[in-house]
Amino acid sequence: MPTIYILDVTNRDGVQMSRYGLSKLQKTMLNIHLNQLGVHQSEIGFPFIEHEANYINANLELAERGELKPMILEGWCRGVPGDVHKALQLTKVKHLNISISTSDQMIVHKFKGKLDREGVIREMTEAADAAIEGGVLSLGVNSEDASRTDMDYLIKFAKAAKDHGAQRVRYCDTVGFDSPHRIYDRIAELVKVVEMTVEMHCHNDLGMVVANSIAGARAAVDNGQDAWINTTVNGTGERAGNADLISVLLSLKHAADYGERNLLDPKINLKAAWKLAKYASYAFGIPIPVNQVGVGANMFAHESGIHADGALKDRKNYELYDFEDLGRGEPEVVPTGRIITTGEYGGIKGLRYVYEQLGLQIENDEEARVLLEVCQYANINTQKPLTDDELRLIYAHPDLVEKIVTITPEVKAVRKKPSKLRELQPSI
Repeated sequence: MPTIYILDVTNRDGVQMSRYGLSKLQKTMLNIHLNQLGVHQSEIGFPFIEHEANYINANLELAERGELKPMILEGWCRGVPGDVHKALQLTKVKHLNISISTSDQMIVHKFKGKLDREGVIREMTEAADAAIEGGVLSLGVNSEDASRTDMDYLIKFAKAAKDHGAQRVRYCDTVGFDSPHRIYDRIAELVKVVEMTVEMHCHNDLGMVVANSIAGARAAVDNGQDAWINTTVNGTGERAGNADLISVLLSLKHAADYGERNLLDPKINLKAAWKLAKYASYAFGIPIPVNQVGVGANMFAHESGIHADGALKDRKNYELYDFEDLGRGEPEVVPTGRIITTGEYGGIKGLRYVYEQLGLQIENDEEARVLLEVCQYANINTQKPLTDDELRLIYAHPDLVEKIVTITPEVKAVRKKPSKLRELQPSI
């Protein structure tokens, strides 16, 4: 039976959200939480960009050590050969998605004569060839603005991708243009003709992102192909965001005509959802809305007399799923007395105390000095108090965390001439 898999793109598309972002350590922790949730694949970033290289390579090493298995770690490149060559030169990434625009809107008004329809396919196939020749084990090809792309041309594009080694084509509803019925019909036609696994990558500009993602995936499985849904934690992403991961999972498990078919990847462990959502909220600095699906503060709250009475008699009267299924229910304790933390300006005694509270023993002074230095740089990297799980990762893999938080610019800065800014300042 065809299956729907989750490919989370928080660490690529989610962090492209204007005015918000994640540090490299926070991206790593997000990967760890996604792996605990059972997500099949994480799009971890841009392997052709220098400042991502240490983080990506360290995450691949964490996978080798068992911290990030069995989740697949995949990188994103533009659909041009240069990006692919650079990615394979800088990192050890073995799974890629390459992306290029396919709609006439973007071919005409974005490429501005640089590429036409044939040129887009030529550029994409050359990039795909470079990936396969470079030893990439799995390749997805992304049709940016697929929802506004002529259907015959989209089919031609997907066939070319398949002929050049791609296992999946990513259908991108880049500006949230599609509707559930339309996207179902388009994906059904695409799958029937091309016979290829499809990824759904949708945006929420009209508020239909989860419905569109699931409708498209349903079209693929109805026509005998596996489907992949791109998600982000808490629905982060450009403009109105991408498909919220937890909303997608709950819909596939509980929505009428979906849950009973068992379409969702069986590796998913929803009990890790609450912790994941809370960490993403903390790392991004974006509060979870009280009415957020599954993890909002009011998701299992009842005040109306009729609702409270019904929920107390049998919570299934007013709750479609149980809070325990999401890992919720444990009280959150906030200390109000003495608090000892460690970070950018921490010391050895404070560090030892913090780790003792976590049940972790530091063997000797040398280990303490190493851990303290890594904690200091990690705190500089995140600019937030280190969480217990971040401290545990530092304790277990200080060498890789050091690599994750290390960024060395390749560009040699050139000293500019003295500024004339003083001339613009008022005299005092």
